[in-house]
Amino acid sequence: MALTASVQAWLLSQLGPTTPVADLEPRYARLGTARAVAIEVLYERKAALIQQPASVNVSGVVAVAFTENIKALERQIALLEAGEPPAPDDPPGTGTNDGSVQLGVFRLVERPRR
Repeated sequence: MALTASVQAWLLSQLGPTTPVADLEPRYARLGTARAVAIEVLYERKAALIQQPASVNVSGVVAVAFTENIKALERQIALLEAGEPPAPDDPPGTGTNDGSVQLGVFRLVERPRR
């Protein structure tokens, strides 16, 4: 399966513009969907962050913490696993925002007065 321009653009919007496209193409051929590629890359990034110290503090010079970055990756992974945002190669009818319009009908009934 070839990586189309719309799928590539979606992946770069999810993973950042500095993500190497040469890395995405073989993953897409192996996994078959843009969503699976994005989830795999984000899990790898999360694993790399977890392997590092959660915070570094040099008294009076610099303090850096990565815990919020890990939480942000976890939130993004959860959204992707839930089907949001829709990917260009998602099968029709999946996710909550597939472009279809759903209508419902309800009936208003007057309540009896007390």
